[in-house]
Amino acid sequence: MSRMSHVKDEQLRTIALHSSTQGPLHSPERLQMFHTNARGILLDIEGTTSSIDFVYDVMFPFARKGMRSYLCDHWNEPPVQQVLELLARDLGLEGWEPWLAGMDSHQQQEAVEKELIRLMDADIKATGLKKLQGMIWKSGFESGEMVAHLFGEVADAFQGWHKLGIDLRIYSSGSIDAQKMFFGHSQNGNLLGLLKGFYDTTTGPKQEWTSYQKIADDFGLPTDQILFISDVPAELLAASKAGMQAVLSLRPGNKPVPPDHGFAAIHSFCEIVTGGT
Repeated sequence: MSRMSHVKDEQLRTIALHSSTQGPLHSPERLQMFHTNARGILLDIEGTTSSIDFVYDVMFPFARKGMRSYLCDHWNEPPVQQVLELLARDLGLEGWEPWLAGMDSHQQQEAVEKELIRLMDADIKATGLKKLQGMIWKSGFESGEMVAHLFGEVADAFQGWHKLGIDLRIYSSGSIDAQKMFFGHSQNGNLLGLLKGFYDTTTGPKQEWTSYQKIADDFGLPTDQILFISDVPAELLAASKAGMQAVLSLRPGNKPVPPDHGFAAIHSFCEIVTGGT
């Protein structure tokens, strides 16, 4: 392919995405285009595909409000028992029975709720907490009480990448079940058919490079053929150590990042140009 044809192809890819998501193409001065030859794209959720405000102002309060009644109604069911085992592991214990020994079921539920609230208040990405939150959110999404927020161009970007044959996957601290509920009940409808994989903290912590190597192995792609997008520089550093391409997401409401973070940055998926280097 000639260089002129290659440039034209990149322009067409970019214009097609902009025309379907943003109306008229923004002026070049306002865009910070990131060119990638990635065959796979791995995305964070909060601060990347979706507003942090939605997560903290809608989803977390919904889980907190429903936690006591959910524990009471489902205490003896296997999924909640699994949550207890995960919580005990998060606390460095061998099992939940020694932790809650000598308490009746009501006292046990209060102790578990207290620990879950502590973890939420400290914003600790504990696997047990994330699993229970996902179970509570499931009821909210299925009832229609919650509809997942996405930034304006996200659904069309998913569609565009899918048509180009790019393998699109999600890596979030929220449980895999919660991720599926999120993208299955978005403001743009059910997008699960556009996503080929989901990863959570059971794969590994998001700030450890080995987690990204495991994900790349599951993709079946070399790490340098995968683009990871997140709003957290420490996660991008871990991904880049594994060999992935890494881009910082700068969305409205995101936490400030140091000016010397060292990564290419975008404000919208419209600034991702696929098929180039």
